[in-house]
Amino acid sequence: MTYEDFNSDWSYRRKVTPFQELGGTTGADWAPVTLPHDALITTERHAEAPHGHTNGYFDGGAFEYRKVFAAPEEYRGRLVFLEFDGVYRDAVVFVNGALAGRHANGYSRFVVRVDPHLRFGDDNEVLVSCRTHLDSRWYAGCGIHRDVRLIVKNQAHLAVDGVRVTTPDADEDEAVVEIAARVRNAGPVTSTLRLTAVVRDKDGVETAQGSAPVTLLPTDQETARLRLLVDRPRLWSAETPTRYFAHVRLSNGDLTVDEVLIPFGIRTIRVDARRGLRVNGSEVKLRGACIHGDNGPLGAAAIGRAEERKIELLKAAGFNAIRSSHHPASSALLDACDRIGMYVMDESFDMWTQGKSDFDYSADFPEWWERDLEAMVAKDFNHPSVIFYSIGNEIPETGSPDGGRWSRRLAEKLRALDGTRLVTNGINGFVSVLDLVLDGMPKRRAEAKAAGAPGEEQSPSGVNGMMNSVGEMMGQITASPIVSERTEEAFAALDVAGMNYGESRYALDRELFPDRVIVGTETWPAVIDRNWDLVKQYPHVIGDFTWTGLDYLGETGIGVVKYADSADGSQGFSTPYPGLTAYCGDLDLTGHRRPVSYYREIVFGLRTEPYIAVRRPERHGVPVAMATPWSWSDSLSSWSWRGFEGAPVHVEVYADADEVELLLDGEVVDRRPVGTERAFQADFDMLYRPGELVAVAYREGVETGRTSLTPAGDTLELTLTTDRRELLAGTADLAFVAIALTDGAGVVHSTCDREVHVTVSGSGTLQGLGSGAPVTEEVFHSGFRHTFDGRALAVIRPSGTGTITVEAEAKGCAPARLTLTVTASDQPLPSDETTAATHCSDARKSA
Repeated sequence: MTYEDFNSDWSYRRKVTPFQELGGTTGADWAPVTLPHDALITTERHAEAPHGHTNGYFDGGAFEYRKVFAAPEEYRGRLVFLEFDGVYRDAVVFVNGALAGRHANGYSRFVVRVDPHLRFGDDNEVLVSCRTHLDSRWYAGCGIHRDVRLIVKNQAHLAVDGVRVTTPDADEDEAVVEIAARVRNAGPVTSTLRLTAVVRDKDGVETAQGSAPVTLLPTDQETARLRLLVDRPRLWSAETPTRYFAHVRLSNGDLTVDEVLIPFGIRTIRVDARRGLRVNGSEVKLRGACIHGDNGPLGAAAIGRAEERKIELLKAAGFNAIRSSHHPASSALLDACDRIGMYVMDESFDMWTQGKSDFDYSADFPEWWERDLEAMVAKDFNHPSVIFYSIGNEIPETGSPDGGRWSRRLAEKLRALDGTRLVTNGINGFVSVLDLVLDGMPKRRAEAKAAGAPGEEQSPSGVNGMMNSVGEMMGQITASPIVSERTEEAFAALDVAGMNYGESRYALDRELFPDRVIVGTETWPAVIDRNWDLVKQYPHVIGDFTWTGLDYLGETGIGVVKYADSADGSQGFSTPYPGLTAYCGDLDLTGHRRPVSYYREIVFGLRTEPYIAVRRPERHGVPVAMATPWSWSDSLSSWSWRGFEGAPVHVEVYADADEVELLLDGEVVDRRPVGTERAFQADFDMLYRPGELVAVAYREGVETGRTSLTPAGDTLELTLTTDRRELLAGTADLAFVAIALTDGAGVVHSTCDREVHVTVSGSGTLQGLGSGAPVTEEVFHSGFRHTFDGRALAVIRPSGTGTITVEAEAKGCAPARLTLTVTASDQPLPSDETTAATHCSDARKSA
């Protein structure tokens, strides 16, 4: 049996069929690539891209990937599979020219059996084609954007994804660990095999073991179970993410015919409207972040370290839960959540039978939905981080009887596959009655026109553009009796009622539906103070998921503050070309925390020190044309405003306090109450002058914390800081190198942006170079990038063992350099059963 990283030695190009070539179309050259990979991120962006604001002004396209590999003679008579964790989209897999499999969904995992098409003892070609075109409401990329594995099994074997570990009963004294293994005999004779399981803790100490014989007739597939007892278990939670490892072995006499190592966690989940969500018996309030699948400068490529870093950054910012919006998460992401400690709501669909884009998944949904749910559960089952399955996001059908029927079908399918987790759905009451809203739009347009208000036609986003001006109206509609009536059936199918922008129902539903448990599956970042008060106040409201934790590509500018003097005349919902990102994340596209992130941390009660944010002085006094409910103030934490000496500036101080005193070089500027304009915020108007700006928070006259900002000095230095200096060879590791323009003492120059040139030599490549800028024509695959507020980010990928040298240059700065070391490692891809490939041999040695 073999579990092999299959990410190396691929090539790709824009797809050209033989008939196109016959007609004179010349195919592009094949370019070498290492998976995971996004083929779309390096293509040209332009203003004429259809519906460009949705996907960052990238065109779609069709691409194909090719790999040639040797199939040794020893594979003959065995079962050989290729496991794709995700290919966006409409993947078709050929082996030596023969169709081996296809898969419609761009995010769900699928397995293709390839041994019937192999030439043993010879080279073999795998060809994978995929495509994207007006099929997503955000940037989805295109290509084999997640890991690929080669799996080789004997005739008698454990089925792929066939070992499932549950902990049906667990407390601090003991835990029942049940291992269910699907065992298959593809051979021609009856076999009696033995299934053995050994459970070890993270230190390799054996905590439980058991075995049982399994008799299988030819072509049989049976489920064998072992029920083990672990004494004094260390329970898994987001706060204490302790994992165990089940080494499961199938043997025929003394011969091991198959084995896997399954990381798992021991934990229990309970929920009800009186005591809320309880993990291991303790109440948990979910401090949640919605996240899309892209990794900024990498596009949609879900490289293991990028997925891990994403979770590290979100946890450091105070989140304890993520919602994979609006598609199943990658295996690498879930593995990171298990290790780091992050609760997960894994989402299945953004649409059911009614489409949201011209060529989206709604046409495939009726045929594929069951297989997609089966694939999601197979991927998620052994991940303790996953506590929710979500069956959809803002599905219009949920306001109809047919939607209620579909809700039950999907929810019951999930329960049949996995009864250990909670089922939810991100229902937006406004969207559920969108038919009524649209019917009333002509009347509202006429009223607005008569009143001289700007018409909806000025917004390129149609109904979405309305959301800026109707945030409160959405709340009123969501809490209306018609929404209560029309969504009741869809909500009744769920364990937890997921509500998008539905906080107006939190108190109401306690009376109307006293047994309903609610989670805010998607909420406005600008009202986290009010929402979190509701979460704390009501036990039936178990958490809040902001839109979004991280900035993302596409849905351009929904969080950008737009001014009346905008050079492009943009006052609509989305930013026109060259708009690139949504700019609504607590963290920007590079992972740098924005002011809203620190505000949220204070609201959550996780930060006692106040935080200073300064609105950009160049925009002082300029009227704001539009700031959506996804926007935050146009501010950053900087007191380096060279060229604005003596100019008026607005300072925001976030604090869990009654008052804040602001001082400049020890002199009191003012002392202001907290909460005048926004809860947890004090506001100051002053004239900018370089010096030390200090904010002191007080409660009942007693100082509770202080913080300060200092201006950057006269020196301008280019600094490089990496998240890691030692990398592992392979396809899963990366180094993220933060680039900053500083004064040499660590203070960033926020007004001295300039182009940075990055070169990489040695055993690595520049995988991506980007910044947090929401509007830019610059590309990620170039070695050049302008800083944004003094910062940029380079992503380095190892290509072999040795050293990597990263050098950066910018006008007026001395060159900067750092060196990374790449060492060999047998560490496999960061996903559940992939971890088994290496660890099984170690487990045998220690057994």
